[in-house]
Amino acid sequence: MIVEIGHFALILACLLSLIQSTFPLYGSLKGKGRLMAIAAPAAYGQFLFVTISFAALMYAFVVSDFSVANVARNSHTLKPMLYKISATWGNHEGSILFWTFILSLYGALVAFFGRKLPRTFYVKVLAIQALVGLGFYLFLLLTSNPFERIYPFPMEGNGLNPLLQDPGLAFHPPLLYMGYVGLSVTFSFAVGALIEGRVDAAWARWVRPWTLLAWCFLTAGITLGSWWAYYELGWGGWWFWDPVENASFMPWLVATGLLHSAIVVEKRDTLKAWTILLAIIAFSFSLLGTFIVRSGVLTSVHAFATDPERGVFILMFLFIVIGGSLLLFALRADKLQPGGLFAPISRESMLVINNLLLSVAALVVMFGTLYPLLRDALTGEKITVGPPFFNLAFGFLMIPLILVMGLGPSTSWKRADLMGLASRLKFVFAASLLMAIAVFYAAGGGEIMAGIWLAVGLWLLLSTLYEWAERVKLFKSGALARILRQPRASIGMSFGHLGLAIAVLGMAGTSYWGAEKQEIMSYGDKVSIGGYDVTFENTDGVIGPNYTAVRATFSASRDGGKPQILKPEARVYLTPPMPTTEAAILSRFTGDLFVVIGEANNRAYDQWAVRLYHKPLQVWLWGGVAVMVLGGLISLSDRRFRMGALKGAKK
Repeated sequence: MIVEIGHFALILACLLSLIQSTFPLYGSLKGKGRLMAIAAPAAYGQFLFVTISFAALMYAFVVSDFSVANVARNSHTLKPMLYKISATWGNHEGSILFWTFILSLYGALVAFFGRKLPRTFYVKVLAIQALVGLGFYLFLLLTSNPFERIYPFPMEGNGLNPLLQDPGLAFHPPLLYMGYVGLSVTFSFAVGALIEGRVDAAWARWVRPWTLLAWCFLTAGITLGSWWAYYELGWGGWWFWDPVENASFMPWLVATGLLHSAIVVEKRDTLKAWTILLAIIAFSFSLLGTFIVRSGVLTSVHAFATDPERGVFILMFLFIVIGGSLLLFALRADKLQPGGLFAPISRESMLVINNLLLSVAALVVMFGTLYPLLRDALTGEKITVGPPFFNLAFGFLMIPLILVMGLGPSTSWKRADLMGLASRLKFVFAASLLMAIAVFYAAGGGEIMAGIWLAVGLWLLLSTLYEWAERVKLFKSGALARILRQPRASIGMSFGHLGLAIAVLGMAGTSYWGAEKQEIMSYGDKVSIGGYDVTFENTDGVIGPNYTAVRATFSASRDGGKPQILKPEARVYLTPPMPTTEAAILSRFTGDLFVVIGEANNRAYDQWAVRLYHKPLQVWLWGGVAVMVLGGLISLSDRRFRMGALKGAKK
């Protein structure tokens, strides 16, 4: 009965989205107040019914109701409760319902927090948000019903992919979806502005917090997925340019550009058309990612759908949303006349360069991701575009981007003095170069790109610290008071840039100075790697809730210090039957020691395949991203984004 209630609630939510996307929009165009008044209650009602629907599906997973086809395919009675719950969104149908749930949540939040917006614009935003939701409701009800019953139903389910039975993967999709779907709000604001024919500083101030919120979630979600791949897949890597990884990275790149572009609209009343276009493209990449992951056109541990026919519906929806919004942009962009002018050397110009590099980087990632699929579809020839292409093409764009990031905050608005800027930052540039050379040789040399990335990361780090010191006049009287009076948005910007600098240094260290060894080891054997002496002590059998495992014990010591214990596991899951590895990681400020136990030698059972990795500065990568997200949250708390946002926007 509860499952049927969930299905019925989904139908009601679909009907409400149809009402919300039509009558209020018509009312806003014709000035009919009663029709416009429908928008907010319909948004709240949508959220209520989708919440009921999603809760009903989760209940079916929690109680292992195998009469529901979705539960039978993706759950099992022996699974721990956390993974029964996460299985709700760990499959195709459930993930789309979860997407729709978050979409309705954002719609309700816009309805609540956007009440001070000009009424006609407010209604248009809610109508566009509902129109996007309508497409997903129809997709669920027509092609991917999560509540479909089966009879006769099995006594046990098939279980969930063991690789997905991990805390990292339990929380990775919710964070990622909050970012993905959050960009729908910026899309709705952009389309609403195109219909109204007006973009001003108030619009930019309202779009920025929604973009920033989505960006924070997207950053955290991507990083959590990278961290999961790092420790769960057992190959010691944190990014492999997998198509599904790229699907989330593309909207992140464009959203980053949108954040910076919205600043120019707010401060200088220019780049309006460009900002609107970025808002459309950012959400378009989110939808493209949905198509890539759920259409069945590729195979990945992240990909849920295996039925390409579902991709036809998504492709049609993609065409309508993206094509329709771009057509509207082409028809209405001439009404978004730029305001303030700026010189070639100015902060505006730096932000434009920033935007162009981020946009081109997103296009490069899209080309590398989609080209093999298009080649296969058109010629039947299967090719792979792998890390060498992405590392070269993407890295070529990121180096000038980071150099510009170091210059931008120190550059004046409207017009800057090039010679004065060079004079102020020449010592920062020299210091970053000298420090990079010193670290490069202290690390024993290596590839020249390692030194370049070190210099780039140090440049961004030192230039950000220098700009902050100049802004607060650090070495003059009253500096503490000025520090405390700094706007939170400015503080957040500094944290964001510092975080990226730290992450870049971590990427350089782990990518260029890492070490790897694969050994056949017996009890008592010792291997040296990264300054550690690693000794294989013993193995024990372990019985988990739905797996059996061999747990190995290693001791690792450095420079004669106290030994540290690492216990990697080689697991075999029961349902579905599948072997996996659980790495043991010793994290230190200077780097990670990473140990994976493999298979036993069939002829000598005290000999095991062991992989060992040393990852210098790996923790800097995770810590740098954490600082970036913290910077975003600090900016998000800026009072200017909540109070007085609509000054000058009244009609």
